[in-house]
Formats: sequence, C-alpha cells, structure tokens
Amino acid sequence: MKLTISVIVCTHNPKRNYLDKVIVALMSQTLPLEEWELLIIDNASEQLLSSEIKLTWHPNARHVRENQLGLTPARLRGIREAKGEILVFVDDDNVLDSDYLEVTLRISKDFPFLGAWGGQIRPEFEVLPPDWTKPYWDYLALRQFERDKWSNLNIHETAPCGAGMCVRLAVAKKYADLICHDHKRLNLDRKGQLLMSGGDTDLAFTACDIGLGTGQFTSLKLTHLIPASRLEEEYLIRLVEGMEYSHRILDSIRGQMPTQPCKSWKGKLLEFYRLLQMNPRERRFYKAKRKGLVSASQAIFKSKF
Repeated sequence: MKLTISVIVCTHNPKRNYLDKVIVALMSQTLPLEEWELLIIDNASEQLLSSEIKLTWHPNARHVRENQLGLTPARLRGIREAKGEILVFVDDDNVLDSDYLEVTLRISKDFPFLGAWGGQIRPEFEVLPPDWTKPYWDYLALRQFERDKWSNLNIHETAPCGAGMCVRLAVAKKYADLICHDHKRLNLDRKGQLLMSGGDTDLAFTACDIGLGTGQFTSLKLTHLIPASRLEEEYLIRLVEGMEYSHRILDSIRGQMPTQPCKSWKGKLLEFYRLLQMNPRERRFYKAKRKGLVSASQAIFKSKF
C-alpha cells in the first residue's frame, strides 16, 4: 500500500515525559499504520534517541539523526527522507487527537487547492497560568477558532502554525529549494536556545508561491504541552522579541521592507506618552517587541542578516 502521509517529529534534547505522550498519541491514530510513516528526526540531541525510543510498534517508522543544529535543518532532513504525499510536522510537545491523520487525509482530498493547512491548538499547562499571561498566548502557538478559513494570499490569518502543520510534498520540496538558493532562510527558526520563529510561516507561504493556498480547520485538533518555564516573564519577553525580529526578517525576504524606526521628536514623544499609559509589565513587553522590530530593521537595512 502506498504511503499517503509522513509524520515528521523534529526534536532536540526532548523532555521525555512529553515526547512519550506524543508517541502514545501517534500509536492511537485511527488511520491504519500501513498508510503512513513516522520519522523521528533527532536534531543533535546529547543522547541518541534511537537507543532510548523504540519504534517497533510501527512497520513504517525509523529514527533519523541530523547533526546540524536547528529546527530548519531538521525539517529539511525530514523532507528529504519523507515518502508520503502529505507531510505532517509534529513538535515534540504536540499531542495529536486520535483522528488527526485521518482528518488530514480527508482535507487533502476535499481541498486540493490548499498546499499547507493546520488546525486548532489547545493548551495543556503544567501549572495554572497567571492571568497576566493570556495576552501572550498567541506567541505560544495556541489557536482556537470557530470556523474554517483559507486563502491563496500570503496572510497570517490562514497560515498554519508549525505545530501539526500539514504540507503537500510539492510545497515542501519547493521550500527546500528556496532555502538552497537563499541561506538567510536558515536563520528564521529556532536553533538551540535562540527563540527565533518564522520558518513555519515561510514554509506555509511557499504554498502560495506555487499557486496553492493555506488554511486552518476546526476539525483538526491537537494539544500543546506547555511547561511552567514557558509562562515565566523572562521567557515570554525573549519569545516576543525573537518572534518580532524573525517575522520582520521574513517579511523582507518576501519583498515587504519594514519602515525605518521613527526618530523624529514627534515620534519619540508619542512613544513616551504610550509608555506612560502602560503598567510596568506591559512596558517591558512593549519594549521587547520594539527591540525586535528595531533590530530587524537595522539588520535589513545594513544587509547583515
């Protein structure tokens, strides 16, 4: 039987209790094992995962070691190794609903004009999150919505997150080719402890590059496991800054140049009054976002990224 789906789990020094939940959810998929393969991309982990995680339960599963550190190199390795027509990228803290692959396959048939799609991402917090964190949950790749949406334009409203992203093989191969000819794209995603992001969106937008679209569907669901450390203010501030930076860089790669940071006295005065109206925590997050934007603008205009 021809493999229709390749599930690609990219991981670097994973939390074992989280990865175990990810594997258990994959074992519970309603789509027959004969129709999909599982690739565990061990991205330069300190301990070889192939010696710790057994995949004998799956007839089409294997470990792949990628020694170049970074989420983008790990994804590229998964793309090269994949045999399915649909690639499903699963993070090492994503617990898929049992019908996730079955729904993915149905969407691929019902919406042939889409090249990349995703679904709802609900949280499972290790600890009860403080109320002040709620405005920043989008940065944690949480997505809950009430209706399906899709588009053939490069817009963030329909572009899926990397968590559980489904991509047609033709889109993934085009993305790999783009990176081959533009190495700046390698720096859009996380590498070790650096909280960069943007490769997800770049991959999704590649669907539009080849005449397809992107979408998000209510019926496609997964749970994102979130440790207590990701609810700490310091982490969230770093995340906001890193995402703002990398998305501005991505916009420039895709032809949308940022405006130069305003240096006029009027602009500085407006920003001063805006900061006065914020509480101390809001001010710190605003400054982090601003720092990411300014750093990206400087890098772009100096052509140093």
